[in-house]
Amino acid sequence: MRFADLGLSDKVLSAVTDAGYTTPTPIQAGAIPHALEGKDVLGIAQTGTGKTASFVLPMLTRLEKGRARARMPRTLILEPTRELAAQVEENFVKYGKNHRLNIALLIGGVSFEDQERKLERGADVLIATPGRLLDHFERGKLLLTGVEILVIDEADRMLDMGFIPDIERICKLIPFTRQTLFFSATMPPEITKLTEQFLHAPVRVEVAKASSTSATIEQFLVKSGSKPWEKRDVLRRLIREQEDTLKNAIIFCNRKVDVSELFRSLVKHEFDAGALHGDMDQRARMTMLANFREGKLKLLVASDVAARGLDIPDVSHVFNFDVPIHAEDYVHRIGRTGRAGRLGKSFTIATRSDTKYVDAIEKLIGRQIPWLDGDLSTVTESEGESHGRGRGGRERSGGRRERGGRGGRGAEKRAERPVELIETVEADEQPVEERRNRSQAIRERNEEHRGRPQQDRPQHDRNEQRPRDRSRDRYRSDDEPSPIGFGDDVPAFMNIAIRL
Repeated sequence: MRFADLGLSDKVLSAVTDAGYTTPTPIQAGAIPHALEGKDVLGIAQTGTGKTASFVLPMLTRLEKGRARARMPRTLILEPTRELAAQVEENFVKYGKNHRLNIALLIGGVSFEDQERKLERGADVLIATPGRLLDHFERGKLLLTGVEILVIDEADRMLDMGFIPDIERICKLIPFTRQTLFFSATMPPEITKLTEQFLHAPVRVEVAKASSTSATIEQFLVKSGSKPWEKRDVLRRLIREQEDTLKNAIIFCNRKVDVSELFRSLVKHEFDAGALHGDMDQRARMTMLANFREGKLKLLVASDVAARGLDIPDVSHVFNFDVPIHAEDYVHRIGRTGRAGRLGKSFTIATRSDTKYVDAIEKLIGRQIPWLDGDLSTVTESEGESHGRGRGGRERSGGRRERGGRGGRGAEKRAERPVELIETVEADEQPVEERRNRSQAIRERNEEHRGRPQQDRPQHDRNEQRPRDRSRDRYRSDDEPSPIGFGDDVPAFMNIAIRL
């Protein structure tokens, strides 16, 4: 089958041919004819199979008739992330080059005024994230009563990551007679039930087993100890071992703070790396993605904001620094490689605590993932879990945890330390000479402190509670009384005379 057999308009076919495509993918061949007929579609296919073009091409054909009015878009596409929304806009520009359509992109991190000007001109295609869309609606800058086609991309993620109330509200603002298209790589049964309230007699187009992975991706599990530095050592070793075939790679972490830490570690070890996560400024995120696409960066450390739908065609490797908590995320992560028939490799670093997550992933994809160098049962004691080690505690002999909170031996050890050693001082705020004099005074008081008998020491030294932070009292000598109220530092506004 060729694109010319799907019923697309001549303008769209010309743009597709110019882009170098002649044969549609299975999801495109199955979904486009039904979308052109105006039917609701529920499309399920593996990542990298062209789901975006499955709704972009028929929408362009249908939009050739009619004209948009101010603040009343004709079509609406909802995306879970800013990057996906921007990528869909690029597809409309690419395939709609023979059309004179107004395209509006409503995402966070961009000026409201620029977006409002586009809405005032009239938008044939409105691409948005749910939050920013509702912001414009509540400002009175947007009317949704003219929407003819609604597309919810990455449907399972949109409905599963807290967007359900927003989606329900948006659907109530759109005419009941609209056409609705859902596309995703995974569609669990509970999410399928939720789609029933948004779709009317949909045509289900499923070209591959839901939640399956591409056969072009080699998948491996790699054992590691539980400590972060052990996992970083394993990752660096993997990157060096794959150097001959590694063109570029995305490294996924579960948390944004881990993205930043791993990025700094890789840069410190002289790897060509960048970072991408949700807390970054939108301009910085788009710049980082553009540099990675253009080959200016070899490694991109990212959170799951980069796991959904981003079309970076020639990614050779994916590394899961953390095993994803949700098994569906694994399918999307490794789907960044092995796209459009290309070969790709994925490596997932697993610790003993990740066993249940690995089992869930293998159950979801219906296959066993091979271990690269032995499974977790071969992890040595030095590599394995630190028994009894937890957040806020230190490893002790015998596998027992020394607590850092109140009470216990940890508190007794802190009570034996001189008070001045745990006193917090903002050194950068003081002149050099003053800091030098203060350091000398602290050393002298510590020497005197260590020479006192235990019963002669101040009461707070024998107490289990940590003494309060005295950094704000650094300019008050120890023999002065504590100030009452504000002391001499009364705020100026409290000294204003009251008119009677």
